[in-house]
Amino acid sequence: MSNPEDEQLLAEQRLLDWAHECLEAMQGRAEVARAVSDRAVRDENTVDARIAQWHLRKRERDLQVGSGPLCFGRIEEEGYGAKAGDLWYVGRRHVEDADGQPVILDWRAPVSAAFYRATSVDPCGLVHRRRYSIDDRTVVALFDEDLTDPDSGGGGGLPDPLLAELDRARSGQMRDIVATIAAEQDEIIRADLDELLIVQGGPGTGKTAVGLHRAAYLLFQHRELLADTQVLVVGPNTVFLRYIAEVLPSLGETSVIQTTAPNLLGARFRVRGSDDDIVRRIKGDVRMAAVIEQSVRSRVQVPKDGLELRAGVNVVRLDASEVEQLQKTALARKLPANDARDVFRQMLIREAWRRHGQRAGVDTGTQPAFTRALQSDATFKKDLDKMWPTMSAAVIVRELLGSPKRLAAAADGLLSSDEQSLLRRKPSSKLADEQWTDADMGLLDEAVFLTAGVATTYGHVVVDEAQDLSAMALRMLRRRARSGSMTVLGDLAQATSVVAPGSWELALAAMGHSLNDEHVRMAELTVGYRVPAAILDMANRLLPEAAPEVTPARSVRPGGAAPLVVDAGAGDVGSALIAELEALREKTSSVAIVGVHTDLDEVEAVMADGQIPYERIGRRGLPGAGSVALVSPEQVKGLEFDAVIVVEPAAIATLPNGLRHLYVSLTRAVQYLGIVHREPLPAALVAPHPEA
Repeated sequence: MSNPEDEQLLAEQRLLDWAHECLEAMQGRAEVARAVSDRAVRDENTVDARIAQWHLRKRERDLQVGSGPLCFGRIEEEGYGAKAGDLWYVGRRHVEDADGQPVILDWRAPVSAAFYRATSVDPCGLVHRRRYSIDDRTVVALFDEDLTDPDSGGGGGLPDPLLAELDRARSGQMRDIVATIAAEQDEIIRADLDELLIVQGGPGTGKTAVGLHRAAYLLFQHRELLADTQVLVVGPNTVFLRYIAEVLPSLGETSVIQTTAPNLLGARFRVRGSDDDIVRRIKGDVRMAAVIEQSVRSRVQVPKDGLELRAGVNVVRLDASEVEQLQKTALARKLPANDARDVFRQMLIREAWRRHGQRAGVDTGTQPAFTRALQSDATFKKDLDKMWPTMSAAVIVRELLGSPKRLAAAADGLLSSDEQSLLRRKPSSKLADEQWTDADMGLLDEAVFLTAGVATTYGHVVVDEAQDLSAMALRMLRRRARSGSMTVLGDLAQATSVVAPGSWELALAAMGHSLNDEHVRMAELTVGYRVPAAILDMANRLLPEAAPEVTPARSVRPGGAAPLVVDAGAGDVGSALIAELEALREKTSSVAIVGVHTDLDEVEAVMADGQIPYERIGRRGLPGAGSVALVSPEQVKGLEFDAVIVVEPAAIATLPNGLRHLYVSLTRAVQYLGIVHREPLPAALVAPHPEA
């Protein structure tokens, strides 16, 4: 006698096999159409043929689904009367049969939202949900939820496929979570395009994944708009960008720009220098926007003796107050300074003709000749450059930092004399060799905006680890969002940078907004999916001192292996972790050792002697399988590993914002956490923090 569960498993396997056959047929049709377009381009080489070829090649790429499961499960809608409800299969992309009927719905389709959000309390119009566990193309398990029965084994609990995903070993790159999106994550992912959405979330709550899946969702829902305006994803560093690089392509989205905030200007201004923390703090302060604006405006000068405008033998005179009024009128248009200069120039020409034309006997038909003569007058060009020079952002910032006189004039009433002294640096002999720093990029971008406007804007901007961005960097990113459409993700408890605003209210203020603005919304992710409870509970002990204003995240992964604390005593820290490290490498795919650079030097020497494969994390990204990552607290943010060993927590705690760095370091592990120390542990880690 056959087992009903086996029969259901077999039926779902047949459905999945058929879906793959339908997808392969779609891919075949796309390949044929693209081949036809290739021949048309070869034979005709017309614009229309090349456009068709581009679209068909994109269609062919879009039909690739990578290695992830094609289908995640199915939902059954509530029926009416004797009629059964509709049955929908939800998956990575839309799949249809030869007649154009849907076989699988794209996870971003409106009807698919219920797959992620339905509970027995709010079934979203469903009566049943089935999730799959899939290994390659094989359905290995089914998880059924009766959404009409609050006492059933599903309807809102943590589904088996999600538990299985959380227990999977980590590799060197982040995976998508499209099969296991939680309800609170889905609400953020599907938020309206026109919102500026602030997302606060603790470790393991899926902030990064939510931001990337939101980008994919918006590209699906607003394809026509965002195909032209694109989506910008901004991460904290290049290691992080390499870590998330494959998520959006795995979801079929490639028309996304991924970069860091400084690299938005990297093609124009090469970073060669660095600043100490106090200088970074000043340069990142929002007051610098006003300093840059003062510097730009100070270059617009009123001629003390007025102005003579010559068109051949004809002369028109304007006194200083009249010139000043024309300058004010041009500035009032709120245009970039170089565009406003052109407006001012045209105003001078029109005013010169108006006055000349009012003179007795002047033929109005001579206006074109008068204008040409004035425009070609060398003195006019020279006077215009004195009154309102064409401005270069690089020159403005270079001279501002290199000239005490210019800085004092621009920063009057804004920066103290001590702050001005700290900002000063000797300019390079050539502008092209200027020693720009990361912190200069916000100043340069402000100057570019004030003088020439923003060259490139985007339909939506996703910013991750935003809690560490300076006010000037946030301004840079806000002006990239064409209509203010942004998703800003971060965790105030992980704000370790000296330039961090300190609150979302201050971050919004830097961008010219507040939480009271109609299109601004704050969302919070409080459920941790990645970090086991035993690890998160230990890390949360640091929060009352490190970030008392932050609500601790709670883990949905109860228990887990308790963090192993190894006291090396007076011995060698590097040697103390070797035995533990060997054990972890046997049962995990990715291992990281986190510590300050001096401690990592000691660890590195021991590992080299023991011939243990390792890689010091830097610009090359994460190491491959079997190689241990050695990473500093500053670099580890946003990454995750199966196992993490934190070396000498006391040394990490001495860094600026050290307890927050330690909090970040402890919460990078998804399976095992070890702590190796010689110095006494920070007090909060010795025993649980007392109950309030």
